[in-house]
Amino acid sequence: MNFDTTSTERLAPNGTTRRRFLRTAAAVGALAGIGGLAGAQSDPETFSFGGEVGGWIGRSPDSVADETNPPLRLEAGTTYVFEWENTDGQPHNVAFLDDDDDTIERSEIVSEQGATQSYEFTATEEMAAYICDVHPVSMRGEILFGEETATPENTGAEPYVPEGASVRLETVADGGLVAPLDFETPPGGPGMYIVDRFGQVYLRDSDGLRDEPFIDVSDKLVEITGEMGLLGLAFHPEYQENRKFYLRYSAPTREGTPEEFDHTEVLAEFTANDDGTSADPDSERTVMEIPSPYTTHNSGAIVFGPEDGYLYVGMGDGGGAHDTDLGHVSDWYEANEGGNGQNVSENLLGGIHRIDVDSRDGEKAYGIPDDNPLVGQAGLDEYYAWGLRNPWRMGFSKGDLYASDVGQNMFEEVDLIEKGTNYGWNVREGTHCFEPGPEGSRNPPESCPTHTPEDVRGGEPLVDPVIEYPHTHEGIGVGSASIGGYIYENDAIPALQGKYVFGDFRKTQETETPTGSLFAATPADGDGLWDLKDLQVENTENGYVGGYVLALGRDNDGELYVLTTDNTGGDETGRVRRIRPPENQESTTAGNATTATGNATNASTGTAGNATVAANGSSTPSGTGTSGTQAGTGTSGTQTGTETSAAGTAGTAAGPEGGSAGTGGSAGGTENGSSEGTTEGSGPGFGVLAAVGAVAVGAARTLLGRDD
Repeated sequence: MNFDTTSTERLAPNGTTRRRFLRTAAAVGALAGIGGLAGAQSDPETFSFGGEVGGWIGRSPDSVADETNPPLRLEAGTTYVFEWENTDGQPHNVAFLDDDDDTIERSEIVSEQGATQSYEFTATEEMAAYICDVHPVSMRGEILFGEETATPENTGAEPYVPEGASVRLETVADGGLVAPLDFETPPGGPGMYIVDRFGQVYLRDSDGLRDEPFIDVSDKLVEITGEMGLLGLAFHPEYQENRKFYLRYSAPTREGTPEEFDHTEVLAEFTANDDGTSADPDSERTVMEIPSPYTTHNSGAIVFGPEDGYLYVGMGDGGGAHDTDLGHVSDWYEANEGGNGQNVSENLLGGIHRIDVDSRDGEKAYGIPDDNPLVGQAGLDEYYAWGLRNPWRMGFSKGDLYASDVGQNMFEEVDLIEKGTNYGWNVREGTHCFEPGPEGSRNPPESCPTHTPEDVRGGEPLVDPVIEYPHTHEGIGVGSASIGGYIYENDAIPALQGKYVFGDFRKTQETETPTGSLFAATPADGDGLWDLKDLQVENTENGYVGGYVLALGRDNDGELYVLTTDNTGGDETGRVRRIRPPENQESTTAGNATTATGNATNASTGTAGNATVAANGSSTPSGTGTSGTQAGTGTSGTQTGTETSAAGTAGTAAGPEGGSAGTGGSAGGTENGSSEGTTEGSGPGFGVLAAVGAVAVGAARTLLGRDD
């Protein structure tokens, strides 16, 4: 836990912390008869909550009602019930931690929206916090004993990301959109095409957003949960002549997908009519089918290279907890079990692929460029880069390809994607070492490999990102799921020219309005991380975007757009807004814009990790289960509850998926595993979509699940 040590870690006379001193005193008091009703108590006191990515929302008793992550005041030795309802369809559980953020006991993961879980536990003086393992930063509250007081917010901490330039946001499309995940303008052609997660692409022309979709493929989609849906769109470079475009979507399992897998990710070609106002779903030609073991970490970004004309296809590591579960294969790094990101021979998960949609390679519905890095070597020829967790959005700027890779529990990153490069997952998370598991991800190892072994592609380096930031810093939220963007090349906002502008799904902190953010990063002169600034939105209440950020888009004039949704209830609150200069700036004369080079995709599902609308985390593939008793580490607790599946079958939730991570520690080897005061929390990969899942899903009620 990273709080101001001057107020929370004062030492008692024996050298222990004030918190531990008071807790011990409370325990002694209970033994003396001042409390401790466990022996005589018949009906345990129940704390009731709603559980969602944004936090534990108190319902009863009055001491917690209508509060987010309220402190629980307990008596040592007394039995209580922690009862909660899954209100957003994301994977959640409850876990109790000690002062060192080690788990004392935990319940199982529940992923079904509307499911309830009751977890009975006996309070012990070691308990310091209650969290959700999957979203440990945003869903965390204190546990207090005796005369302890709640830890005050660390409002005096310097922000991890300094304030940057001011911008305004101008709405260009709203109404009818639920979760807009991608935005494209055809090469050389008019119109903005907006992808909505639930299966529609809408055209926005000079008359506004059309009521009828350009294409509707909702009947081709699997039931939308986790980070699934219609995830990406790309127009063929010769679209004006051939009217071909490509969609990435999540389909029911197809031939060749293992029976135990969740679904199949599909890349398909479609053809529009002559004037580009509609397209026939029956014109589909399937290009790629990739089996996906879980609902999360599907990526979805697709983009044509501006120079080579090939299609770049992002694919996440398959989801599940820590890249180690069902569908994850073994690799060279024995310290971490499994790892699709480090195995390029057995599947297409955890990397970016490059294909030629205009040719055929044997029985494949696409061709393989001769200069792909693994052609003629060990590994699958489709790979262009690997070692990625969930490359949610990616796009070309000035000929370079950038991808945001949604982190697990601690860090978010943006990578400069280069041919044949390994970006380190799941050996490393960003520039830091990674270790699976709730405790491991909170206190990762101090050292880990920086290269593969010599017998694995010659000892290739594990390349660091160009941009990295933690989920929290000194108790203050920084972000949860990076949303890829573009180098700003328009003249309208001089303060942004030459900077990489991108977004984050939401900050891991609570405000009355959503805390999606925009960042601008200045490229470094040499190696090293880029300088990062937090853009200030002057026409919103709190300087944030005023919505959960799902994607960024760019038009043919190089102007940038941010795609958002406003709540996690599934209403039609999706919007597309243009990033404009601040009110007091004289913008450049209309038309004096530098045309951007290349295409790019945007979309977000965070989660989700794992961002979603999704924060970090994963969702379990099964909606049914049986009730039972779960033993936690330390004291045991009885867990009961029901979870209603899509088919209406009731059963208790059981979720092997859903990695965990607690707050209060990050890589670096300093005290409590923290590095410069940063702490971790599930990201929307658990995926970005995972987070998005909670956000966008009212009608189809399951959005993104952040996984691990």
